[in-house]
Amino acid sequence: MLLFFALFALWRRKRGVIAIVCVLLFWALGAGWLSAPLLALAQRGFERTIQPEFAARTTIILMGGGTTRDANARIVPKRDSVVRIQAAAELYRECRRTGAACRVIVSGGDPQHHGQAEADNYAPYLLARGVAATDLTLEDRSLNTYQNARNVAGILRLEHDETLIVVTSAYHMRRSVLAFEAFGFEPQPFVSNVRQVRTTFFPRIDGFVAAETAAHELVGVLRFYVFRLLRLY
Repeated sequence: MLLFFALFALWRRKRGVIAIVCVLLFWALGAGWLSAPLLALAQRGFERTIQPEFAARTTIILMGGGTTRDANARIVPKRDSVVRIQAAAELYRECRRTGAACRVIVSGGDPQHHGQAEADNYAPYLLARGVAATDLTLEDRSLNTYQNARNVAGILRLEHDETLIVVTSAYHMRRSVLAFEAFGFEPQPFVSNVRQVRTTFFPRIDGFVAAETAAHELVGVLRFYVFRLLRLY
């Protein structure tokens, strides 16, 4: 929007063309014709869930996905976060059935300033779904994906037989894996959900949300590679 306003103000002779391009672009984003391929690009390689391999010591890392307020003003996990919680709890139960030593690390602070860390908010839901309190570790200080990996790395014990499984949404998985690789880990990805967006004639809120999500992740991945090139990561 800022770019289009700047062009509109500076390039007076082309204001009509700029306005048309702006309208078409936002229509394509809202109607899904542009947001759908952007989202597909962000999720490429993680379009399906692959069953992970459990080891004698398995750590399941649940990545925070935000919180929101319900109709009663209570802080609750966002929709995608609920699916991640369910996936992590199911993985934990499957892991325990194999006889392995399993634990869940929930990583997420309070980047939205709701007054409660994501890890603290998600914990009761995990406990209610069968995760033992003794197998649950909360990392409640990280404010972004890089900090998720950095702070969890300080908790993990580097043992040759320990398997790490990262649970998050498809659109967030590439950035999550890259972040953990920056700290010497090679986690197995477990996709909790794949986001879809329909193409329609009229713009919809879902189209703009999908576009924002995809742009956020793609820019985050690009920034990661740039920072790695500059040796900042």
